[in-house]
Amino acid sequence: MEPQHQAGFVNIFGAPNAGKSTLLNALLGENLVITSPKVQTTRHRILGILTEENYQIVFSDTPGIIEPKYKLHEKMMRHVKSALEDADVAILVHDISLPITEMESIAQMLKLKVPTLLLLNKIDLIKDKKQLEQLIKEAQEKFPKWEVFAVSAQKQNNLEKILPAILKHLPNGPAFYPEDSMSDRPVRFFVSELIRQQIFDIYHEEIPYHTAVIIQSFEEKATLNVIRAEIIVSRETQKIILIGKGGSLIKKLGITSREKIEEFLQAKVHLELFVKVRPKWRDNENYLREYGYN
Repeated sequence: MEPQHQAGFVNIFGAPNAGKSTLLNALLGENLVITSPKVQTTRHRILGILTEENYQIVFSDTPGIIEPKYKLHEKMMRHVKSALEDADVAILVHDISLPITEMESIAQMLKLKVPTLLLLNKIDLIKDKKQLEQLIKEAQEKFPKWEVFAVSAQKQNNLEKILPAILKHLPNGPAFYPEDSMSDRPVRFFVSELIRQQIFDIYHEEIPYHTAVIIQSFEEKATLNVIRAEIIVSRETQKIILIGKGGSLIKKLGITSREKIEEFLQAKVHLELFVKVRPKWRDNENYLREYGYN
């Protein structure tokens, strides 16, 4: 008898910078979602699809759970809420170097009713074996209904245990997406995210948080892709910082972004970047809609 086909939604939750996006990339074996040591890198709910012969897992990476300060944050938290509604399995990612009580407040907020895996992430930061054992024991006692795993998404330690644990709870059913699908998002979305990742890497302090990236045009030509992107900032001073002295930083941003996009598309790219000032765009409903934060 042929084994049953399983398919379902596995949604990843946690505080900002717990390692959710790094985990998703590691489980998919693809750098699908952008990562950064800075918090609040993920703004959207992003689906990553893992298809094998007998199962399809639709992972959902959600923004880190925060108290909203802007309309942009409110929309980010709505993505978290929508992810709660269709989960078959939940994965909670917790930075093991932080107190487990922080995970308690997130658990109370989420009120999860589905099988839940608690991943104590960044175990590579804990050098004392006894301390690590104590932290795992503490988490197991606090959350007796959850399966607890100690992992390092960055170093890919103990991740091989995660897929079998998910499959124990995944419903039987046909695949939701064609087998060659990697995500529900269009290519343009990932191109804009790759540029945004370079902004996180190159610029400091508040600049990445005041920035949105919009792909204005994407032309696939015979020998290369011509991409025109707009970078939106809140203030004129941020535009000056973004461009840099004599255009040095925007040039660096263009070069590193183009390299990453070429790697992602496996094709040659000509990239043009433009900077526009839109005061208070993070609190403007019309701008947020225009920039894809629906």
